[in-house]
Amino acid sequence: MPVTLLGAAEIRALAAELDVTPTKKLGQNFVVDANTVRKIVNVAEVVPGDRVVEVGPGLGSLTLAILEAGASVTAVEIDHRLAERLPATVAAHGVADGALTVVDADALRVTELPGDPAVLVANLPYNVSVPVLLHFLEHFPGLDRGVVMVQAEVGERLAAPPGSKVYGAPSVKAAWYGPWRLAGTVSRQVFWPVPNVDSVLVGFRRDAEPRGDEALRRRTFGIVDAAFQQRRKMLRQATSAVLGGSAAAASAVLEKAGVAPTARGEDLSIDDFVRIAQAAGDPDAV
Repeated sequence: MPVTLLGAAEIRALAAELDVTPTKKLGQNFVVDANTVRKIVNVAEVVPGDRVVEVGPGLGSLTLAILEAGASVTAVEIDHRLAERLPATVAAHGVADGALTVVDADALRVTELPGDPAVLVANLPYNVSVPVLLHFLEHFPGLDRGVVMVQAEVGERLAAPPGSKVYGAPSVKAAWYGPWRLAGTVSRQVFWPVPNVDSVLVGFRRDAEPRGDEALRRRTFGIVDAAFQQRRKMLRQATSAVLGGSAAAASAVLEKAGVAPTARGEDLSIDDFVRIAQAAGDPDAV
C-alpha cells in the first residue's frame, strides 16, 4: 500500500477532531498543499533509508511526505494531542509499523533522540526557529544536513554573509556548524490559516570537521553575543566586558587575533570570531 498525503479537507477535519485552533503563539500554520511538502523533502534530498528528525510535525502533512520518500522519522511534538494522534494518522495513510517514532516533548529540552537521525526536516515557527536549530545542532552532532521552512526574515538572517544588512548573531552561530543557503520560497497560500508573512526554505550542511571543542564554541558564542549587543559599535568597546574588562585589553586580544579593534561585529566571519576566542585563551577570561 503506497503512502498517501493529507489533503486540505482532512487537515481541517483532524484539527476539528482534536479541537486544535491554529494560533500565532505556537506558530501553527499548517501546510495544506501536497506539492509543497514534497518540494521540501526533495530540496532536503531525502532518500530511502534516511533517518530524519522532524520538529513540530503538527497534524502530519510534512511527516507523511518524508515517510513517502522511504525515510524513517523521529517526530518531536510539544502538543500532547498532536503527538498522540500522529501515529494513527500515518498508519491510516499506508505507513508501515516502525517507520515513525514520536517524542512527546519540548524540542528545546530534548537532548537524546531515538534512531540517531542524520537529517533535520521541519516547518519551524518564528518564535523558536533559531533556538531550536542551534539547540539541535549543538546536541546532535550526527545531524549532517537539513532543510527547514521558516519565516523569510529568519531564513535570510541564517544564510546572510558578513557585511550584509541582516547579518547578526544567529548568522554567525549557525555558521559555526557549517554553511547555510536559501533553498526556495514558499507561497503564503499553502498554509492554513494563511499567514501575513513570507516563508522560505533554508538548508545547511555540517562541516566534516568541527571548528573546535565545546569550550571554544561557548567562548566564541559569548564574544559573538557581546559584539552584536549594540549594532554598529566598534569591537574594542562592544567586547570589552568579555575580553579583559576594558577597551585597551580587548584591543590587545583583537590585535593578537589579527582583527582591527575598530572593526564591527557585522563585518566579521565565524572564522574571525573563532580566532578572537582562541586569542582570548583562558575560557574563564571570557
